[in-house]
Amino acid sequence: MKEETLKYLIALQSVSLVGPKLAKNLIAYCGSPEAVFKEKKPHLRKIPGIGRKTSENIVCFKNFSKAEKEVEFILIHKIKPLFYLEDEYPQRLRDLDDAPVLLYFKGETDLNRPKVLAFVGTRDATSYGKKTCQRFIEELMKYNVTVISGLAFGIDYMAHKTAFETGLPTVAVLGHGLDTLYPSQHRSLAVKMLENGGLLTEYPSGTIPEKENFPSRNRIVAGMVDGVVVVESGKKGGAMITAEIAFSYNREIFAVPGRAIDEMSAGCNNLIRYNKAYLAENVNDIAYHLGWDIKIEHKTKNTINFAALSGIEKKIIEVIQKEEKINIDKMLFMINIDPPQLSMMLLEMEFNGFIKTLPGNFYQMA
Repeated sequence: MKEETLKYLIALQSVSLVGPKLAKNLIAYCGSPEAVFKEKKPHLRKIPGIGRKTSENIVCFKNFSKAEKEVEFILIHKIKPLFYLEDEYPQRLRDLDDAPVLLYFKGETDLNRPKVLAFVGTRDATSYGKKTCQRFIEELMKYNVTVISGLAFGIDYMAHKTAFETGLPTVAVLGHGLDTLYPSQHRSLAVKMLENGGLLTEYPSGTIPEKENFPSRNRIVAGMVDGVVVVESGKKGGAMITAEIAFSYNREIFAVPGRAIDEMSAGCNNLIRYNKAYLAENVNDIAYHLGWDIKIEHKTKNTINFAALSGIEKKIIEVIQKEEKINIDKMLFMINIDPPQLSMMLLEMEFNGFIKTLPGNFYQMA
């Protein structure tokens, strides 16, 4: 990504009343982050979700110096900015309406590996919880899973530590900027994780670990994985928030059962009781429900008669074939076409059997 584009993208997130969903709409309709700030107010107000006050905030925004300093920080500390339309952005997360437009990543791993699991649980983990977490992750070695958690005390720490020691990539999603680390006691492990995994956040430098940041952080944990494993948790807490978010995202949830009288397993038992989670006694339970042991036969791609297509249809087909699966927002970013026109073209091509629609406004070849 060009430094100038990154500057405007960071600035867009600083505009009052512009959240992830509105930012995506603005970029899709205007064509780029830079174009958003150059658009006239009457045109901005025609974009879905952009009212009078929001359009005024965009037109009147002048504080680009903060964004420029953030770009400098990114370059100096070799941080990877991940734009939601780029391939390196977590594709599982990108499907969601509230996915961040920009993520900051420091480390060495592919966030789109075939198998990704989150491990969450109480900060006050018991010996049973810690040993269970360790056993599960050691058993996951044969599946080459990426382990996601939040670097907190208890189950989070045990998940990261065991993954690192067994050679599995592990990524911590933080509730603050990359210029600090919370809790500081885990700095040594966090530095080691940069070798095979890393640190991920939606917050720019200077953002401190405030309490309200962590529930928001949990949606990233829940969204970027195939499933969430709740190892040990009471009825309330961050792990249960993550599980509930994952449930709303249609992610698979797995809960390790505990004794009926054990308060530290009450949350896990409730998830199982109310059919929000599969009971997980071992890794085989997880692999079975995620279909990791089932071999899938891949169909051959359909051939397209390019001679019968218009110029814009050819461009759309080329983009979809290249990406294999592509969101309409990214397609708008790659093809110079008005959003309403693209929607009509996609609908017509779907009727003709060339392409098919997937959940989250994604398209692939039929």
